[in-house]
Amino acid sequence: MTLSFLPGFSRHVLRSLPVAWALLMATPVNSDCNGWTIDRLMQAMQEIRSDHASFTERKSIAMLEEPVDSSGELFYTAPDRMEKRTLKPKPESMILDGDTLVFERGGKKRRFQLGQSPELAAFIASIRGILAGDRAALERNYRLNLEGSADDWTLQLLPLDEKIHAVVASIRISGEGNAVRSIETTQADGDSSLMLIERLAAP
Repeated sequence: MTLSFLPGFSRHVLRSLPVAWALLMATPVNSDCNGWTIDRLMQAMQEIRSDHASFTERKSIAMLEEPVDSSGELFYTAPDRMEKRTLKPKPESMILDGDTLVFERGGKKRRFQLGQSPELAAFIASIRGILAGDRAALERNYRLNLEGSADDWTLQLLPLDEKIHAVVASIRISGEGNAVRSIETTQADGDSSLMLIERLAAP
């Protein structure tokens, strides 16, 4: 994977950060109207103040003969706290609170400030742009393409920043209304991941 522009820890973070954090929305929206647009999707996202979901993820990595499966839970609290809690195959967690990212695995914690990596900060800003329903912030880092209707849509994100594009070729998010069902990420080196999401009751 082409991640040489980031220090070791932030390379792992950028590879592992779930865009799903930004896509846990599941409150109903009116899907009877025609003209489902990015603006309508952004408006729906703005309604979410907190959410909780389970995830299953399959990563296909060229250097490995078998795909890598993982599962766990995702949490979001507005305006800027996000957590990915992996339960299988091995417990680990990533918590982003403000501009501080804490990664824990094997009983060891590492703390990282977003200011240490402008590329990672830009990636996080894009996630927060979705969480906030801030189209302008999102479009500073991605070119957006929305297809389908409110009942069945796909949003494609294509990175504009060359350094992010050297890692992530594209992200495809599928859902209905403002409930995201899957996120498919294709990396520049051909590796890929597919995350399936199911909303859970508030913890």
